[in-house]
Amino acid sequence: MNARHCPVSLVVCITNQTSTSSPELLWEREVAVLFSSREFAVLRVVALGAVQDGTVVTIRAGNDENCCAEIRNNSAVMKNQVAKFNDLRFVGRSGRGKSFLLTITISTTPPQVATYSKAIKVTVDGPREPRSKSRE
Repeated sequence: MNARHCPVSLVVCITNQTSTSSPELLWEREVAVLFSSREFAVLRVVALGAVQDGTVVTIRAGNDENCCAEIRNNSAVMKNQVAKFNDLRFVGRSGRGKSFLLTITISTTPPQVATYSKAIKVTVDGPREPRSKSRE
């Protein structure tokens, strides 16, 4: 991914790039192992501005039904302008097939916060439809 060609610099990259809210960050996802193993792909937050090594980056997710989904491994440390999230996972009843607002917080002074709306949770076996409310 080449940041020079991005109109907005916070980007979600799954198969293509989608712009979001912050002019100082890139968001990318490697998908090579997403469906081929039981582990999720590495997620990266790339800072275009100056962020010191060792700065903590946190990801949170929520929607109308669950304002703060429980996420495991949702913090990473910035190194060479990149924070890598290994094995990021939703825990418990976090909303099958629902869209989320992702919030990325970089613990600088002042904090840098970026959001990505309408993110869909994807499981290791692929996207899932919401369960129907009535069982037949």
